Amino acid sequence: MQKLVSLFYLLPLLLLPFALNSQQILPEQERARVVDEILEERFNTLLPTLMDQTGLDMWILISREYNEDPVLKTMLPATWLNARRRTILLFYRDKANDTMDKLAVARYNVGKSIQSAWDKEKEPNQWKRLIQLIEERNPKSIGLNFSKDHNIADGLDKTDFDEFMANLPKKYHSRVRSAEQLAVRWIETRTPREMVIYNQLVDITHDIIAEAFSEKVITPGITTTTEVEWWMRQKVTDLGLETWFHPTVDVQRTSEELVSHLYSFSGRPDDLVIQPGDLLHCDFGITYLRLNTDCQELAYVLKPNETTAPSFLVNALYDGNRVQDFLTESMIKGRTGNEILAKALSDAKATGLRPAIYTHPLGSYGHSAGTTIGMWDAQGGVMKDDGDNYPLNPNTVYAIELNTTVNIPEWKRDIRVMLEEAGFYGEDGFRYVNGRQTELLLIPRVKEHQGN
Repeated sequence: MQKLVSLFYLLPLLLLPFALNSQQILPEQERARVVDEILEERFNTLLPTLMDQTGLDMWILISREYNEDPVLKTMLPATWLNARRRTILLFYRDKANDTMDKLAVARYNVGKSIQSAWDKEKEPNQWKRLIQLIEERNPKSIGLNFSKDHNIADGLDKTDFDEFMANLPKKYHSRVRSAEQLAVRWIETRTPREMVIYNQLVDITHDIIAEAFSEKVITPGITTTTEVEWWMRQKVTDLGLETWFHPTVDVQRTSEELVSHLYSFSGRPDDLVIQPGDLLHCDFGITYLRLNTDCQELAYVLKPNETTAPSFLVNALYDGNRVQDFLTESMIKGRTGNEILAKALSDAKATGLRPAIYTHPLGSYGHSAGTTIGMWDAQGGVMKDDGDNYPLNPNTVYAIELNTTVNIPEWKRDIRVMLEEAGFYGEDGFRYVNGRQTELLLIPRVKEHQGN
């Protein structure tokens, strides 16, 4: 009986790790609360500052249901999965009086901060009501979401633009301008609370990769790369999360020749059986609390009697880390993506490395808006309409994505060390959101008490 009583008290302690793990990812209702709290903070503290910095005193966003402007979509409360009918948001910043109007020319309030400013019984025409609000405030500038350089800031469709301009009095036409700078700043800028949450997102991402690249999932000689990809996809679903792209897993080994960078993303053979001695690479990300991750890591499949990865692969990963360092040291506030790219590539090549850098903004979207630092097929710099003229701003997140080509004499071939980690650029410089890979994952994990 005494043993049963002891077990009764011990059981909660034994289950505690499982309870803690289950609490790591919030249930839907709690997620909605957090999303809406962050949104209110962004509207009330971040948006006025961004409007002042970009010189816009009025910003108008117009979308119709199921055809949402990508910026407006990030402004909807958690219980709005889409816009309703035609949703028009109007933000007016009076810097002199330090006031901020957040209005919806819609039948409903949009969340807590954006109040409905349209009574259809008093004014049946939605466009006329919008014009009344504009005339009451007489803005110096009216920002709309159209842009050649930034796709995310180009969410106003032609029909709504034509309708808006047809209803707008002529005297205001000269005040209409692109809101691209404000739209990009809204999308790219992270608040302190978001960055606390971001650490957890990346940690979850790392944990899923670590499990995928382990003996829990991979049995060498049996498991295929395709099976690992679908395991990762299913794991995300089982956790109640989403991913913004299908995971990829690819192999480099002694009997293969180095192929195009595209091989990792397109044209890979399906169901390639994973073998001892393989160098595995994955590309994987999740979506949670309206933020996104994007991570690439490497694993080595141990041969019989091996307890560590070969030194030539350990050194290759170190070279990849060196390229990361050259890039992040080149990230200076105000530099454009092309300037950062040129400096990092030059510094890395000067030490004998063979790098390629294709780092992109990360946050509200996986391939988000902001400073583009190279593309895999544009190592000389990106064109203007890809955003090369956009400077690096603080409080922004990037997928530090790159590779370096390394010759492996033991394999009589080159390999490509491809890495990707979330990094934060703040007022004090750069840091990784949740660390970076500096050691190869081993499959299976070494059991020190048994050898391997």
